Amino acid sequence: MGSSRRDFLRFAGLSTAVSSLPLSAVFPKGNEVDKTFIPFSLGIASYTFRSFPLDQAIEMTKRLGMTKMTLKDMHLPLKSSEAEIKAVLEKMKAAGVELSSCGVVYMTTEDEVRNAFAYARTAGIRMMVGVPEETLLPLAERMVKETDISLAIHNHGPTDKRYPSPESAYKLIAKMDKRMGLCIDVGHTRRLGVDPADDVERFFDRLLDVHMKDVSAAEAKGTTVECGRGVIDIPKLMKTLVKLKYAGTLHFEHEKDQKDPLAGVAESVGYVRGVLATL
Repeated sequence: MGSSRRDFLRFAGLSTAVSSLPLSAVFPKGNEVDKTFIPFSLGIASYTFRSFPLDQAIEMTKRLGMTKMTLKDMHLPLKSSEAEIKAVLEKMKAAGVELSSCGVVYMTTEDEVRNAFAYARTAGIRMMVGVPEETLLPLAERMVKETDISLAIHNHGPTDKRYPSPESAYKLIAKMDKRMGLCIDVGHTRRLGVDPADDVERFFDRLLDVHMKDVSAAEAKGTTVECGRGVIDIPKLMKTLVKLKYAGTLHFEHEKDQKDPLAGVAESVGYVRGVLATL
């Protein structure tokens, strides 16, 4: 991995690009790069910008050249009124940023399941990233069928008692409606000692979303680092997604540097774009 990373950085020239150039020079406006060589969309999980109000989160997303965003409830509260939700949608539309999904939404009661789907329907969202209790999966499936809103179950790694791995969720939904799927968090998957590229391939028939990051170690104590600095084989992951013709969104979720995340997530986006450019 160390050797391949050095070779890649020599080829793509990304080792200093993000730190030495203005973002406008590194990231084109909108999806210009995406249309050139990326077969799927790149977006931002707003949890990356959890210490900032929505207006700033949108602005930083635009600076990264992104046009898709999945909103966490600190930016679009679950108890928002219809008018409040519509105001957020108008603000994002005016900025040229699409609300691609919402979450992670936790559901521990039947009312929370129903309210979550009502919230997503009001926002016009076609997919929700969620963590319903196992006993609530049948109700969640019914709501998926009623609303035509897909549910991507998110795994949270070694400390998650509900869905630590993609496999733990897959086993429970394998015979359910096809719109009951997975949001594979590649960092938490790697923290289990599992190669996320392998799980993407194993469970691709239910892959609805990807939360993109890198981690410092393939164990529980691993923490988020900039993509390319950690232990995830990102070239292998990108090759797998391209080979399988993944057509969803890769949402960057940079949990590091909560008060100042932009430089780190910019480096991550630049690295992933560079990897994709070499394929």
